[in-house]
Amino acid sequence: MLIRIAALAATAMIAGCAATQATQKGLTVRLVTETPAAECKHLGEVIGSQGNWVTGDFTSNKSLMQGARNDLRNQAAEMGGNYVLLQDTSHSRAWGSLGTTSSTIAGQVYKCPSH
Repeated sequence: MLIRIAALAATAMIAGCAATQATQKGLTVRLVTETPAAECKHLGEVIGSQGNWVTGDFTSNKSLMQGARNDLRNQAAEMGGNYVLLQDTSHSRAWGSLGTTSSTIAGQVYKCPSH
């Protein structure tokens, strides 16, 4: 039983090391820093994140950021958006951790006619 629990914990840590992947629809979403054109329709807000206090120390900062961006893209695509106006990025560090343990990105989703 103890071996099975250890194997599951090791699998969870290894899975935590990889960035969340963008879906096919998520890959079509552009992340921008300037408000999209007036003909774009605002669809709402999204918050993408990657990491937590368990897996954060085993995930590179690059993977934390890329995973958060991909999570943001995937959510925006599910809402029908193709642009996200990036608004805020934060990085957290869990108590006793070796460094950054999670990254979070917030943005506003838009559906624009030309992409």
